Amino acid sequence: MHCKRKQINTSSILERPWVFLLLMAWSFSALGGEALTLPYLLKLLEPYNPSLAAAQARRESAQGAMVTAQQFPNPTFEGGAGVGKERIDGGRTGTSGIVILSQPLDYPFIREARRKVAEAGIASAEESNRFVWLSVRATTRQAFFEILRRQAELVIAEANERLLQQIREKVQLKVEVGEAPRYEEVKAMAEYMNAVKLKETAQVRVEDAKSALHALFGKALPYQFEVDGELPALNKELPKLETLRDEVLANQPLLHQTKAEVERARAKLGYEQDLRYPQVTVVGAMERDPGLDRWQLGVSVPLPLWNQRQGQIKEATADLSQTEALASQQELTVLRELENAWNRYRIAHRQVETFEAGLLKQAENSLKVAEAAYRLGERGILDYLDAQRVYRSVSNDYLNARFDRQAAIIDLDRLRALELRNELP
Repeated sequence: MHCKRKQINTSSILERPWVFLLLMAWSFSALGGEALTLPYLLKLLEPYNPSLAAAQARRESAQGAMVTAQQFPNPTFEGGAGVGKERIDGGRTGTSGIVILSQPLDYPFIREARRKVAEAGIASAEESNRFVWLSVRATTRQAFFEILRRQAELVIAEANERLLQQIREKVQLKVEVGEAPRYEEVKAMAEYMNAVKLKETAQVRVEDAKSALHALFGKALPYQFEVDGELPALNKELPKLETLRDEVLANQPLLHQTKAEVERARAKLGYEQDLRYPQVTVVGAMERDPGLDRWQLGVSVPLPLWNQRQGQIKEATADLSQTEALASQQELTVLRELENAWNRYRIAHRQVETFEAGLLKQAENSLKVAEAAYRLGERGILDYLDAQRVYRSVSNDYLNARFDRQAAIIDLDRLRALELRNELP
């Protein structure tokens, strides 16, 4: 899959600021015929993402542990044959043999303890699989929108470079005819070289963002690709932080996984305690000697004199305490992530509202005034370049605020497990 990025004429974006807003509406994406869309990438995750494959393997392993827990112990067969002779004078001589069959007894309460351990392991693996699924899809969204962000920055940088090239050429002409001092040419050249550096940096960031997305799919994506997408509209305000906290505690798979691990550790402790009871083995034997057949039925019982599983029980107790502590720590960590994402959303949302309420328009008007004054000779090149630099900075800040808000929303949706509840578009 090889596709060329559609060329966008950006030579006058900063001279005509409304063009920037138009481009922002579709996020400056490359619209090649084979550009990758976000829905397509999300569908591509299931068969190609290594993290999802590893989570699926862990779930299958847990299901295998349940099969193991339900299996009965195998019987043991022993046999032997030889030649026997009675020790009395004239005793008979003939073949002799012995057959021993032993079957360990599987106590119902031990089988139940094993089953509880396996069930908790399955529950943990299921929740881990859901958590990985959510995390990978959120990471894919973040990487996709990061490409859009970097491409938008590149569009602004390219427009800035072209504009400053035009300014530099005009200043050079004025200097040559004696209408402007030499320092204006030096200043224009310095600004142009800085614009070239910013454009090259933006190009590198685009490639770096694509590399991050490529790492999620490996060979499933070509090394050269383009993306097609835009920032989704902000449909409604988020719930209050208290409501979000309740949603996270109720629905976050990572927290459910830690709870399942606690139950698994508790079941493992019970299993180790139950194993203190000696496991009885029923033994049946048949022995044949010359002139004698002997049948025997008995039991074999290990005596727990030296080893009463004190070490195993102590380890299981410590594992339970550690797992409970980790579960508490994990809950605090997730809630901290929630607060961080919520604060990032609020800050970015306020910034977007500030820009859209008039700051972006003010920077645009200031640029127009400075440009007009420069053309009329009322202001020097420095004033014009300062106004152009301010507008570029405001435009970049507005762009970053929008994408920062979207990144925070993705993190909030992941923590709330909205996709598992079929609430995402």
